[in-house]
Parts: sequence; C-alpha cells; structure tokens
Amino acid sequence: MTRIKPRRHALRHRLRSLFSVSSTLLAIAATPALAQYQPRETFAPRPGEQAVNVYRSSNGLPGPQYWQNKADYQIKATLETDKPAISGDEVITYTNNSPDRLSELWLQLDQNIYKTNSRSAYADGKAPEGTTDGFVLDAVSIEGGGKGDSVSYTVSDARMRVALPKPLAPKGGQVKLHIRYHFTIPGDWGGRMGWGPAKAGPIYEIAQWYPRMAVYDDIRGWDTLPYLAQEFYLEYGNFDYYVTAPSAMLVAGSGELVNPQEVLTSEQRSRLDKARASDATVAIRSPEEVGDPKSRPKKDGTLTWHYRMENTRDVVFAASAAFAWDAARINLPDKKTALAMSLYPAESQGKEAWGRSTEYLKDAVERFSKRWFPYPWPVAVNIAGPDNLAGMEYPGLLFDGIGDKTKDLFWVTAHEIGHTWFPMVVGFDERRHAWMDEGFNTFIDVYESDDFNHGEYGPKRDVEYAPGGGNPVDEIIPTLKDPAAPPILSRADTIIEKYRHPVTYFKSALGLVLLREQILSPERFDPAFRQFIAAWAFKHPKPDDFFRAMESSAGEDLSWWWRGWYDHNWTLDLAIDKIGPAEADKDDKDKPEKANQPRPTAITVSSHDKLVMPVVLRVDFADGSHRDYTLPAESWIRQNATTVFVEPDKKVVQATLDPDHKIPDINRDNNVLKAGGK
Repeated sequence: MTRIKPRRHALRHRLRSLFSVSSTLLAIAATPALAQYQPRETFAPRPGEQAVNVYRSSNGLPGPQYWQNKADYQIKATLETDKPAISGDEVITYTNNSPDRLSELWLQLDQNIYKTNSRSAYADGKAPEGTTDGFVLDAVSIEGGGKGDSVSYTVSDARMRVALPKPLAPKGGQVKLHIRYHFTIPGDWGGRMGWGPAKAGPIYEIAQWYPRMAVYDDIRGWDTLPYLAQEFYLEYGNFDYYVTAPSAMLVAGSGELVNPQEVLTSEQRSRLDKARASDATVAIRSPEEVGDPKSRPKKDGTLTWHYRMENTRDVVFAASAAFAWDAARINLPDKKTALAMSLYPAESQGKEAWGRSTEYLKDAVERFSKRWFPYPWPVAVNIAGPDNLAGMEYPGLLFDGIGDKTKDLFWVTAHEIGHTWFPMVVGFDERRHAWMDEGFNTFIDVYESDDFNHGEYGPKRDVEYAPGGGNPVDEIIPTLKDPAAPPILSRADTIIEKYRHPVTYFKSALGLVLLREQILSPERFDPAFRQFIAAWAFKHPKPDDFFRAMESSAGEDLSWWWRGWYDHNWTLDLAIDKIGPAEADKDDKDKPEKANQPRPTAITVSSHDKLVMPVVLRVDFADGSHRDYTLPAESWIRQNATTVFVEPDKKVVQATLDPDHKIPDINRDNNVLKAGGK
C-alpha cells in the first residue's frame, strides 16, 4: 500500500515503520519550491463565472425551474436553379417559456454574412471571394386575430429585431411570425453552404436558408452575438418543410421524407423498404441509373419534397440530378432502428471511396449511440458535394466532399455525424464556445477510429486530433509552449485560423482524453459524461455546467485541471530530481542501533512548471523486476516535490516518469534517472 504523507511532523513515525512493512510509502519532501511552480496558484480556489440557481444546479445539471423557449417552423421553399436562388415563405411559432415578458424578437439572418459590408468581412481582414445581397425580406408580419399584421423590424448586419405590437406573455405565451424572403445561393466559396459542379450536373447544398430565431436564455436574455463565421446557437423545435425543385433532382433533407409516393419511383420505395431491414448497403438509385429518366417519377417540371423533423435546432437539404443513392439499417439501443443514407455523384463511387460511406455512417451512429447516447432521429444522411464546402455538419445531414476517400472519408464522416451529439443533441453555444462542440466531438472520434473494423483507420491521427501524425501528447507541446496561443476558454471569434484546430479541436479533445484516461479513469469519467449528455439533451449547457457536472458525478475537485488546461495555456514539466538513501530522522542519528540500519531509497519527483497531472513512476530493481507507483496531482499541492520511499531490501537501479508516454511533459530529458544520479 502506498500512502501520501499528510504532514511534515509525521516523518519520524513513517521512517521507523518502513523497516517492519514491505509496502512503499510516499511523503511530501521539504525541498525548496522551484520558482516556476507555486502550489497556491495551481491549486487556488476556482470560482465559476456562472451562478448556481433554480435554473442551473450546483451539480452541473438543469435546475428544478430550468426553462427554454421553443421555435417551431413551417417553411415552403423553391430552388430556382436558373439564378440560382432560394425563395421561401415561413411561419415561426415562437413559445416564450421564460419568466419574462418579451417586447421584441431577435432573429438570425445568416445569409447576410455574404453582403459586402458584413461585419464578418471586416473581421476576416481580407476581401471576400464572392458576395450576394444576403436575405431579401419581401414581407414580415405577425399573426393576430386571424390576420397578418405588418410589424416594424430593424436589420442589423446578420440579425433582425422585430418589435412586437404587444409584449409576449411569459411561461407559455405564443406568437406566429410570417416571413417571405429570397436570396442568391453562393458558389463553392460559400463556406458552409453553396453549390458546385459534378459531371452529371450541379450539386446544391442548402443551409442557413431561412431566417431563424436567436436564443433567449437564462444567462444573457437575447443572445445576439454577431455572426462572424463561427457556427451556431439555436432554439429547438419541430420543423415541417417543403422544397420544390426540378423533377430530375433528388432532394435529401434533414428528418424523414413524408411523401415518398410523390417524389420516388415504386422501385425506389421498394429498395428503401429493403434497406430498412438490411445491415448491408442497398442501392436506392445506382450510379448507372443516374441520368436515366426511368429513375424519376416525372420527366419535366418540378416536384415538391415534404420533410418533417422533430426536436431539432435546424434543418438543411441538398439537391442534384447527379446523385446516386444507397442506404442501410442503423441498429440502435432498445431494438430501435434508423436509416443511414449516402448520396453522391457517379464519379465518387467505389469501394475506396463513397461506396463505403453508408457503412462508415452506420457504424459511427451505432457505436456513438451505444457508448454515449442513442441517436434521436429516423435518418442520418451523408452528402458528397463540392470539396470546398466539405466537412460541415447539420442535424441528421452532413456535407462532405466528392473527392473524399478511404481514411479521410471515414474520419470526416465519423466526425461530422459525431456532431449529432455535440452540439445537435447537447445544445452548446458554438458562437461563444466552439471548443465544446468541436473538442467534445473530436474526443469521441478517437474511440470510433479505434473501434471501426478492428481499427482499420485507427488510431485517429488526422489534422483534427494530432496535426503532425504522432503521439498526441507530443503534438500538443508546441501549442502549450507558444506564448501567443490562446487558452481554450477564449471567445471563439478571437481565435485566429493558426490556432483554431490546435486549440479548439485538438487541445480540447486531448483534455478530455487525459481527463478520462489519466486523471479520472473510464470507470469514473464515462458515467459522469453520459449523465451530462442525457441531462442536457436538447438543452443549452454552459462551460460551468460541464465543469460542475464532471466534478460532482465523478467525485473529484478538478479546479487545478480546469485552471491549467482550460483557463490558461500552462505547461507540464515533472522531473525526477534525485535518487538516494533516505535521510534518517534527526532523533535517530545519536542512536547507533538506528543509524546503522539499512535506509530506504528516496526518489524525489518535482514539478518544474505550473501544470500538474497524476503521473506513473516506474522503478526498476536490480533483480530485473519493476514496480509502478501512481502519484496523484495532490503530490504537489503544498510543495514542489514529493518523495517516494522504497523499502531497503529492494535495490533501485533506475526510475522513470510516465514510462508509457501518456502525459504532455514538455521536457522528457528529466524523466529518467539512474540510481546515484542527481
């Protein structure tokens, strides 16, 4: 048994007892503190930024009076390919569940990011690749007394304020907002949406395509942070939407297709039924059928596709005459099922490319559902579109690249569908806290890459996890040592592209890996993480909610970890400073019978920098054996060094810190020391 010596005055008793027990004892050494490390700084109290109240509890879970507003949408849109443009007519039913009377509504007009004078254009500091007129609002009205009443509204960049004729009542008050609008679809420079060519015709990937409600929450009221190309913070609700497009096109949308009998052939409907019962991928429209008039129920004109999705924060769609289409059953917990589908142009087919997309999608959804939380929707769709638009996630539907193949296609598919859990289910505010959705999702990717097909594409070492392709704890060190690198807890808009992946994705994900595998253990981390996901499903947690939830459920004060890894960009440098005979207690020096007895070997381990972590110390003995000791973070809570005492009958030849290379120590030269070294 290994123990931590809690007080200096107990040293005498412990040294005396070493001769009668075979266990190894740990004690805090009285070596002078190193200048770089101050225990009271590393282990200082860490007050949360967010108050505990009836809305958000001290255990990090929703409080007994947690509330959340709701936005339901009915949208009728037309894809005008000759321009190309979208015209739409939407009705938003907004429910005010807050305790406040609301005198206005705020909406997000994300298409305005493409206007020449958008705030985003100035924030980027460079000329945009293309511009549009953004959302053109043709009419805005509020339903009241059975008729539409025009309302006063103000557009400010990518936001709109609607003044209500009378305040919206708290705790259940409802209003219906009608908006007619149109906008030009950006080209493949659109970033998260747009259109681009395929051999058999253009592919349209349509997102941010309707004015949508801003979030009103218990933290800030209306959260109207400008859209500067960070992602989204949205209310949940139900969507009922219609997309009219040329009849030659397949239209894939978030949610479930309501009218397959109107937009699919009888053969395609039969194949879909087969796919719903098949673990193997079934072709719904094969690459060879692309362009065949028989693969569409109507030769000319348009068709209207009707989709419905419940309890979601957004919906998107993709449309093209070039799409091949396949699908397979997803097996979910409790014997539930869903459908994995992929749509891609003929040139993307093949076993090394999109021919395996549905297999990848199915596997990721099944494993994420089993490990963390069940997939909540009936369909998951992967779309192959213009490569410049690739790698973007939306509820139930992904935009990936025509040219993606093998491990790159697997990784991007797993990552983008992983966003279902963060932030589509757990509704993080991506505008402010991009590290939460990107980092948490990259974290769960790690285990999917290990698991898929016996590690066919594992371990995950792509640019989103380990930029240089090596050991993650080594790959993070340049970021930790970079004085200009921002802390994780920075406003997302302030993080420049140089640091976006290293900090927002990689460091955030690695922080969870280290928390799970080195600090807490999977046995403590996993139940706490699952509880956090389940409690905040379809709700809006903040960083402090996560920190409190993990501490409360996993049973650990982690303030030192949040401070070093998240609040700051601190570095870790643990070192073996000395191996030698333990000093005898001063009271025993005058007693020959004590002074002449064999003394234990003392191994001194110090913290040379501000970040600390639990670490494994491996001690090699002369008989060829070794022993591992786990030193907790509290080894350095009072002083800069801790001492491991090894019983006298074990001859120490060498000691090694972190022998399995699991922690991000910036100086490994001081991690190994032979006996007699200093």
